[in-house]
Amino acid sequence: MTDSAADSAEHIARRKLTLFGVLAVALIALAYVPLIRTGRMDALGGWAVMGVMWAPGVAGMLASLIVSRNLRGMGWGLGRPHYLVLAYVLPLLYALPVYGLVWASGLGTFLPQMWLAETRSDSLSTALVLLLTRGFFFSIITALGEEIGWRGLLVPQLARLTSFRNVWLISAAVWLAYHVPIIVTTDYRGQGTPLAYSLACFAGLVFFDSAIMAWIRLRSGSLWPAAVLHAAHNLFVQGVFDAATG
Repeated sequence: MTDSAADSAEHIARRKLTLFGVLAVALIALAYVPLIRTGRMDALGGWAVMGVMWAPGVAGMLASLIVSRNLRGMGWGLGRPHYLVLAYVLPLLYALPVYGLVWASGLGTFLPQMWLAETRSDSLSTALVLLLTRGFFFSIITALGEEIGWRGLLVPQLARLTSFRNVWLISAAVWLAYHVPIIVTTDYRGQGTPLAYSLACFAGLVFFDSAIMAWIRLRSGSLWPAAVLHAAHNLFVQGVFDAATG
């Protein structure tokens, strides 16, 4: 790439990032209104959360369309399959030992029968299959909205301007800031969970996952492994392990 081409690419990246930031803040703030007003994640029958999770994606696509007049460069191709498999399995590998320790130590109780109510099934095996398939499908619908913005636009455009370390830290800080309002103002953190504890745990999780998701996005050239990882994390942690922990 010539110096002039590099300068042009950096200029475009800066324009996209600036416009993305403005649009994302505006759309996310608007989507947050019903959640903050009610203090509940199920505001508007769950559509408020859908709006919050798709706001970054809409902002990312708008920024790309306005600056480049197209949606190229956001990683729409699926990429190599092994990245998708890794993305699906990885949340299971880092979450299961934690929940296993909680169940084994007596800090929590393993209650798999809760999956029956979650899926309206009569058998645990059927319930688990439904969670891992149908549950994943619904999870990726919402996760994709975020990932189009964070890993579809933010990460690759930052990578044009700075080192991987900075891409990781900046994208993690943005992703954390995006979640802070619902942690502070809604029932997202769980009844009785101290706010400082919740924020600290969530910050650790976000910075850990952001490193993996930035790496897998840039390595694969696709936003889909990041979307799969995000959806699998939400599925395993919230839909499978939290649901089975008393």
